[in-house]
Amino acid sequence: MFDGIAPYYDFLNGLLSAGIDTIWRRKTIAKFKSNPPSKLLDVATGTADLAIEAYKQLNSEEIIGLDISHEMLEIGRKKVNKKSLNQNISLVKGDSENLEFSDGYFGGVTAAFGVRNFGNLEKGLSEMHRVLKPGGKIVILEFSRPRLFPFKQLYNAYFKYILPVIGKLTSKDPKAYAYLYESVQAFPDYEDFDKVLKKIGFKDTEWTPLTLGICTIYQGTK
Repeated sequence: MFDGIAPYYDFLNGLLSAGIDTIWRRKTIAKFKSNPPSKLLDVATGTADLAIEAYKQLNSEEIIGLDISHEMLEIGRKKVNKKSLNQNISLVKGDSENLEFSDGYFGGVTAAFGVRNFGNLEKGLSEMHRVLKPGGKIVILEFSRPRLFPFKQLYNAYFKYILPVIGKLTSKDPKAYAYLYESVQAFPDYEDFDKVLKKIGFKDTEWTPLTLGICTIYQGTK
């Protein structure tokens, strides 16, 4: 599915979020600013926007973006090449639930709009925990469900009925944007996701809603 929508992914992200997605990513990476990791893993990197933002803010010596979608990675590589960041950012194909990195290799692990797509959420988070060094930080940006009336109702109507139509007209794949709504509804957001992080073994967990709860930044340390 992600291979199929890859050519339209960046355009639709900007269109459907009115450009706010760039601000969300900037705030996500800013969570590392107090202690920038020298090695950072961006899980489910997609077209590498978060990995590029990470280098821009943190100047880490090694940033690896991992994704299971070949077509997404190809678009990401073109971006990295265009910005002459090949020496700083590596994009690799891989399974988020079976990371091929040694224990404690990274000082930071992040993911934007990816963990809700894990086939096994706890297994994926456990792998992210495993590759973090002691004291390393995880920061996750993910969609959540607004709770404030009447924004909650307006958002749900947009997400369920309008967004799939726009996605169908633009990407020719209505299933992908119907899936987006369904996956967000099924995802354990806010305190429920915080509990999952604690269960995996993360400490000092926090969550911060953005834009009235459209998405949320979660963080914790190993």
